[in-house]
Amino acid sequence: MGATVHRSMKPCSPSVHAVLRHLEAVGFEGAPRVLGTDGRDTEILSFVEGHVPFGSLPAYAVTDATLIALARLLRRFHDAVASFTPSPGSIWEEGSVLDDEPELVGHCDVTPGNVVFREDFDESGQLRLVPYALIDFDMARPTTRLFDVVTTLRHWAPIADPVDRDPLLRDLDVGARLRLFCDAYGLAWQDRLRLLEKARTRFDRVYVAMRYKAETSGGGWARMWEEGVGQRIRRAAAWLDANQDTLHDQLVR
Repeated sequence: MGATVHRSMKPCSPSVHAVLRHLEAVGFEGAPRVLGTDGRDTEILSFVEGHVPFGSLPAYAVTDATLIALARLLRRFHDAVASFTPSPGSIWEEGSVLDDEPELVGHCDVTPGNVVFREDFDESGQLRLVPYALIDFDMARPTTRLFDVVTTLRHWAPIADPVDRDPLLRDLDVGARLRLFCDAYGLAWQDRLRLLEKARTRFDRVYVAMRYKAETSGGGWARMWEEGVGQRIRRAAAWLDANQDTLHDQLVR
């Protein structure tokens, strides 16, 4: 048996395990497998081998080819999870939501630290590190395809004030990257028209949600709040307000 990951169970863990077991059953390879528990409130998951870009992003993580591959990975995940029906009474980690009727259970946290890269051939036939799997499904919850796309683009386009971006993302054309991702994902036209509006709504709601978690849960949530995550969200929202017309034109032209 390969390497395993042992983590403390959370109230949402049984629901997340049901999602991961469904993904395994339908043949989606880009997620960890549930191997069980050890009887001491610890879950055991398979370890997904590969490279995870923690901290400052490496060059391979910011290329157009990576963005295209990530969009297609997210689309494969959505198509695979769309046939999953949560059990009545399923418990999910609380987080920001939109007002749309849920379509599926989304990952809702596709940050660079939750994407595993592996060597593979890209469209040009070059051997490169490309997105292979999504990990850390703790924030998974019923939502829409568009919401999961928005949360992903928040980090990977990125929809953020340049002062808060990774150095390699600071001077990139965000509008062009939004369009590239949506083209590769195959996002419906009506969703493209609403994408920036939903991103703005999410900024407002995630600010409130993270402040609440910092105040009530403490731990890592409080630490992130103390380190300025609220201010970064506010700056991102202001940057989006200032650039929304230009971004929209690039996204839908």
